[in-house]
Amino acid sequence: MSDASYLGWPFFDDSHRKLQAELEAWAAANISDDHHADTDQACRDFVASLGAAGWLRYAVGGTANGGQYDVIDTRAICLLRETLARHSGLADFAFAMQGLGSGAVTLHGTAEQKQRYLTRVAAGTAIAAFALSEPNSGSDVAAMSCAARAEGDHYVLDGEKTWISNGGIADFYVVFARSGEAPGSRGLSAFIVDAETPGFEIAERINVIAPHPLARLRFTNCRVPKSALLASPGQGFKVAMQTLDIFRTSVAAAALGFARHALDEALARATTRPMFNQKLADFQITQTRLAQMATGIDISALLTYRAAWQRDQGQNVTREAAMAKMTATETAQQVIDAAVQIWGGLGVVSDHPVEKLYREIRALRIYEGATEVQQLIIGRQTLNAWEQQQAAQQQ
Repeated sequence: MSDASYLGWPFFDDSHRKLQAELEAWAAANISDDHHADTDQACRDFVASLGAAGWLRYAVGGTANGGQYDVIDTRAICLLRETLARHSGLADFAFAMQGLGSGAVTLHGTAEQKQRYLTRVAAGTAIAAFALSEPNSGSDVAAMSCAARAEGDHYVLDGEKTWISNGGIADFYVVFARSGEAPGSRGLSAFIVDAETPGFEIAERINVIAPHPLARLRFTNCRVPKSALLASPGQGFKVAMQTLDIFRTSVAAAALGFARHALDEALARATTRPMFNQKLADFQITQTRLAQMATGIDISALLTYRAAWQRDQGQNVTREAAMAKMTATETAQQVIDAAVQIWGGLGVVSDHPVEKLYREIRALRIYEGATEVQQLIIGRQTLNAWEQQQAAQQQ
């Protein structure tokens, strides 16, 4: 197990420390990061086992709907993702997508929607997905073209979504489409679409460097009842952003888990690899590299758990979550690259732990807001804060 002294920081209380210790013991006994011949089935198995063990209860809100708490505890989500990511990237993915895929239902679902979907998500008997991105609409959500038109007691969806995690294995999808109440982001709505709905199909399965279920979705005259609408018409952008605000900090936590695993692998190699009549760790250049890795990890952890703590206090963390996500994912890339270098030739052998980490980390710098988007968010939020401060001083 990696250094866990950070659990003594004041961001956490005893319930968080107990949660992490119990999850660590469970993960060590139940999670294998071996090569999975069938990624889809491995993901289904992870969802089922995480649900049966009670860990998915933390991914949904509302004790009446199977959740651990009435309000999602961001620090708990982050501890879960960090710990799972250290053990298996696919296990972390399975947990995270249950939360992200159902997050809009937690935040804006009706009592009937919550009972129908969240209870199954928490139990691990239904797999959720979040369908926002399109071929020409990723970071620019306002450019969305997938359309939803009202027709009697239904909405009719037409268009495509792509890069959809859990695409092909999900039981339901939270789908965002242009309903036309206003131009740009103000004319979007969110809908729950069951996988067996006529007019919905998996257009393409997408293979990526760190295998997980991913697909392009197609909607052709896909009719969903108006009861499938989340929130109000035209509120889809708000629904999407509020959902991402919960889980963006947890992406930083997953990156932190990958980075801690990489540091452990680097330390194991450096302290045992003989070189020129001493150990690799005895060279100052190795110690310098390890120092950079350890410092970067602590910086990432401080930013991550600051944002999680602030959100749990009811504060707006758009800026803080962006800082955490940007810093933790970029730092983890550097830490893992350094671990590969310390392992030398073995570090690029397929399915070696650091080689797998190298593939796992790359997508985290893109999804749920690429690094460049996080920089824009931080810059704008910083400017806004400065302008508000100046205006207040002039009053």
